[in-house]
Amino acid sequence: MVEQVWRSRRVVLVPCSFQGHITPMLQLGTILHSKGFSITVVHTQFNSPNPSNNPEFRFQIIPDGLSNHVISSGNIVEIISFLNVNCEVPFRECLALMVNQQDPSDEIVCVIYDELMFFSESAANQLKLQSIILRTTSAATCISRLALLRLKTEGHIPLRDPIMQDPVPGLHPFRFMDLPISKFGIPENYLQLIINAYNTRTSSAVIWNTVDFLEQSLLPQIQQQCHVPIFPIGPLHKFAPASSSSLLMEDTNCITWLNSQAPNSVIYVSLGSLASMDRKELVEMAWGLANSMQPFIWVVRPGLINGSEEIDLLPEGFKEAVGGNCCIVKWAPQKEVLSHGAVGGFWSHCGWNSTLESISEGVPMICRPCFGDQRVNARYVSHVWRIGLQLENELERGEIEKAVRRLMVDKEGEQMRQRIKNLKEKVELCIREGGSTYNSLNNTLELIKSFWF
Repeated sequence: MVEQVWRSRRVVLVPCSFQGHITPMLQLGTILHSKGFSITVVHTQFNSPNPSNNPEFRFQIIPDGLSNHVISSGNIVEIISFLNVNCEVPFRECLALMVNQQDPSDEIVCVIYDELMFFSESAANQLKLQSIILRTTSAATCISRLALLRLKTEGHIPLRDPIMQDPVPGLHPFRFMDLPISKFGIPENYLQLIINAYNTRTSSAVIWNTVDFLEQSLLPQIQQQCHVPIFPIGPLHKFAPASSSSLLMEDTNCITWLNSQAPNSVIYVSLGSLASMDRKELVEMAWGLANSMQPFIWVVRPGLINGSEEIDLLPEGFKEAVGGNCCIVKWAPQKEVLSHGAVGGFWSHCGWNSTLESISEGVPMICRPCFGDQRVNARYVSHVWRIGLQLENELERGEIEKAVRRLMVDKEGEQMRQRIKNLKEKVELCIREGGSTYNSLNNTLELIKSFWF
């Protein structure tokens, strides 16, 4: 009987329009659907998810008013700021229509929106619908972003040097170079975005894609300052079936190649969906990997090189030098790659999804953060959890070769592998029945259920 009641309720999801945000939101949708809820995803024209990847969901597109100029600028803060202005009215109209046309046996029970799509809250509030926030970054990122507001009032911003290694006052273990600043620095609209993203307004709770033991000193600190409950139910991907939410076509040929490699011998190299580098960095990266003599999978996606959509930008003689010792793809099925027994290391940009996926599979990391929360995550990986090492200087082939061998061959890498294996085992305990994440998910479901009783 309870199951029938749950199946008659619908949840509306509003993901932020970037891969690292779409993925956890759709994973959350898959979890809620498996618990009996109907799911509608309201999304922008920009970076629309592929509905065929989640045929059990309804997808509703709203106009976002983004110009080609704004999109091509790559200024994420500006894009998100425009989305929150442009999408408020279309979303309210869309939601009102859904409410007016809904079947009594399929009523909308709440709206769950990405913290960066905060325009959603006012529409839900006006229509007397409950709302919940999804945070897709780490708790450490939240603490360090909010610290930027304090640092501004104390006169530390604008930063004298964005790569300064001095410790940030009152923000151990971060240095100024670890702060979550954008590619465009810390403009006023970024600080305003932080204020809006961490204001819970009238929302009823915060769902967090993190694991409590990974950030055990930070989550209570945040909860103390937050007037609504926080539910850490990560890693979301461990609860959700393996449906793809990728905006890029995944090349599964790399799995066949992995099947022929020795256990723990391969380093997987992927800098995510947004990071970019210049041609010189790519050349140094290529020869550093080649000279390490370790087999590797390398994701060289279109747009990885600044100002170029070409993939054939590898240095002359590189492919001949590495031969069958590497597999180069435009995009990889990352969770499948990381869970493969042949993979023993991950060179990552340290986006939060990638970091959680690596921890969940017990794969130690080489960190090369580019901007934003990646810097925060890299600091935690290398200096708090000590499950990876960070490349901090200009990319140079000798340093890259040395780093790869430190991770994949040396005793230091083996110690990191053991530490991350211990974290993997703790994650598995958290998601089992009675574990902290399992219990937090149940508390989330009970809260949503309370919205219609």
